[in-house]
Amino acid sequence: MAHIAPEAQHTVGLAFERLTTILDTLRVECPWDRKQTMESLRHLTIEEMYELTDAILDKDYAEIKKELGDVMMHLVFYAKIANEQGEFTLVDSLNAVCDKLIARHPHIYSDTEVNNEEDVKRNWEQIKLKEGNKSVLSGVPKGLPALVKAYRIQDKVRGVGFDWSDKNQVWEKVEEELQEFKDEFNIGSAQEINKEKAEAEFGDLLFSLINYARHIGINPENALERTNKKFIFRFNHLEKRAQENGQELKDMSLEEMDVYWNEAKGL
Repeated sequence: MAHIAPEAQHTVGLAFERLTTILDTLRVECPWDRKQTMESLRHLTIEEMYELTDAILDKDYAEIKKELGDVMMHLVFYAKIANEQGEFTLVDSLNAVCDKLIARHPHIYSDTEVNNEEDVKRNWEQIKLKEGNKSVLSGVPKGLPALVKAYRIQDKVRGVGFDWSDKNQVWEKVEEELQEFKDEFNIGSAQEINKEKAEAEFGDLLFSLINYARHIGINPENALERTNKKFIFRFNHLEKRAQENGQELKDMSLEEMDVYWNEAKGL
């Protein structure tokens, strides 16, 4: 079992104590900090988390360090507000997660045997059900973005064995869903497109693609965000080059824009 050296623990403890002391002071002396509630902090915390994930994707460790600090500050702030309301303390929260980690890792802290990561996931989900969760999916937040939620749903049910055994089966499902989606737009059909049904089929197609990505070890959220960043970089280059040449995008043909787009692809 890994241990943190006593001197390292002491240093971490001092830094954490410094943060809590600063927040104590700000809560009393700063008008803005004094005004904050859990609800008012919520949207700011979400923003901080997105900034952290951006830094992670960019592998910008200086920014990751800064954003991690911001997130930790928010977490301590929530615990402080809860303490003021007589609900729980920061110590309660930390002990709760420690107890949970110990209970859900019986292969480390008890006599349960596991052979691989999948055994660990199965144990984790079974323990959660014993703790009172009514469903394997009850731990998936309702407010997650749809793409992330789909991935988490699939990963959760995999933990109890509800999953394809072979990625080729998953790809067959992708092709099946793609065909069903295309059938809704059959050019030879005289019927008007049923937008509601087409949307449902498109959702099925996306869900199956996310499932396939999971099976081959790709996080679809990360993959899509990398593509977003790539597109933004190339389009910004297109705008810059057009401006340098005195051109307006609205007056350019797609072929003219493609010249600059292809330039960006080579950068």
